[in-house]
Amino acid sequence: MSSNVLKYGIMGGTFDPIHIGHLVLAEEVRTKLGLDKVIFIPSGNPPHKNFKNVSAANHRYYMTLLATVSNPYFEVSPIEIERTGKAYTVDTIKLLREKYKDEVELYFITGADAILDLPNWKNPEELLELCKFVAATRPGFNFTKMEEGIKNIEEKHNKKIYTIFAPALKISSTDIRNRIKANCSVKYLLSESVEHYIYKNNLYI
Repeated sequence: MSSNVLKYGIMGGTFDPIHIGHLVLAEEVRTKLGLDKVIFIPSGNPPHKNFKNVSAANHRYYMTLLATVSNPYFEVSPIEIERTGKAYTVDTIKLLREKYKDEVELYFITGADAILDLPNWKNPEELLELCKFVAATRPGFNFTKMEEGIKNIEEKHNKKIYTIFAPALKISSTDIRNRIKANCSVKYLLSESVEHYIYKNNLYI
């Protein structure tokens, strides 16, 4: 592959709301793998979640824009929220491949626990051909289980999976929503602009 090929990280998620942990992870992967940019993709209608309890797509998209705007290497794409029906990762990656052709290598960033569940995703073999996978460790995760699971996937599909040990920030969107509902402070758990957006739009109350 040509040395002129760009390397883009793809970071999908509900981002309800996007928080500091997401941003730290994306920046850690970007710098360690030398990515040219990281594209955040707020999920549309993922098959594994009950979307009745998820904030409207426009709110999640705007919060992601606000959280990432200060980093010139971060970008936000509405590719999933503009689609109808179930949003499968393989379909999103195929659309990105069609867009970028052979000018870009795609690195799909996800949690180590999600990587271990990869065999249950839609068309995992095709996904591993379309992009490279980055397994990001999370606080409290069983590293031995992760290493064994990744090794099995690599041997079965003859593909390398990159492992990134990110700073241990135990922050979750669920906890942030619960804290807001309980009238507790969420300062420093997310970007100030996102915090202001949440209160201005009465989210999670």
